[in-house]
Amino acid sequence: FDLFWDVWQRVKSDYISKDTPDTKLFYGALAGIVSALDDPYSVFFDPQTAKEFNESLSGSFEGIGAEIGMKNNQLVIIAPLPDMPAEKAGLREGDKILAINKESTTGMTIDEAVTKIRGKGGTAVTLTMYRDGEQKERDVKITRGNIVIKAVRWEVKQDGIGYIRIVHFTQNTASDFRTAVNDLLAKKVRSVILDLRNNPGGYLDAAVDIAGSWVDGQTVVIEQYDGERRDEYKGRARARLKDMPTVVLVNGGSASASEIVAGALQDYKKATIIGEKTFGKGSVQDVQRLKDGSSLKLTIAKWLTPQGRTIEKEGIAPDIMVEFTEEDYKTKKDPQLEKALGVLKK
Repeated sequence: FDLFWDVWQRVKSDYISKDTPDTKLFYGALAGIVSALDDPYSVFFDPQTAKEFNESLSGSFEGIGAEIGMKNNQLVIIAPLPDMPAEKAGLREGDKILAINKESTTGMTIDEAVTKIRGKGGTAVTLTMYRDGEQKERDVKITRGNIVIKAVRWEVKQDGIGYIRIVHFTQNTASDFRTAVNDLLAKKVRSVILDLRNNPGGYLDAAVDIAGSWVDGQTVVIEQYDGERRDEYKGRARARLKDMPTVVLVNGGSASASEIVAGALQDYKKATIIGEKTFGKGSVQDVQRLKDGSSLKLTIAKWLTPQGRTIEKEGIAPDIMVEFTEEDYKTKKDPQLEKALGVLKK
């Protein structure tokens, strides 16, 4: 720490501006310690930033309706939520966020970006976006709105195939899922499509409950800590779908809890996974409030599938790869869903 204090004194004595507060240098040093972990999900918040971030989470859900993450040190859209402002503005999973209101996102953490993008309904935010394959970046102005998530939707497709789409794992998702299963079984479906595309995740308990409908009390996910410690989460729900032919649809917008469900069903061969490789968000964060009002969010564990496969950065590879092309978007075709229907008809 002699070197630390040497740098501190040189900054204080030699820097051109003498009015930088000691607290700013101090909090900057703490933020530097955490950023040196090279983990986009581990962050130090100074008291003011912590206050703003907590307020943005505890207030009414107003924003653009999109989950964001980090890929190759670049902020990206993990998934826009259905019928929300981000989707209506044309944002898609995988789109890169280069700037927020003209402020570059280079070096910006995920939580800082979330705080800047969220805001009161009716106000606007401008995102500078780039999509692979396009010639240049573009500015997208989005009017924020009240974010309402209808997490579970279901229907019966042709030939007695049940279809359940889960767009987010919220507090109510597991109970809504049970309602969907009750309804589909009452209609005597013979097989099921579970659509987890563009589902950015959410509550772990909801994912474990839903996977339990197939895995019959077995381990759904493993939390691996540093060293020998590991916690296993087992399915508790009655496994009413354990013998039901099932397809799970995934893509690059399927992350976190979605990857837990897809990975478990794939490991136990309870479903055929169709689509594109998932996002690869498989780490667990713990948030600690510190005595001066600052906060420390640290990655403390990683998620593994029941067979011990790492989700973080690796994602879940589908059993059958089916791409969703630009032409498919324009013509409103869904080759992944069509493939799922074809597999289950056989």
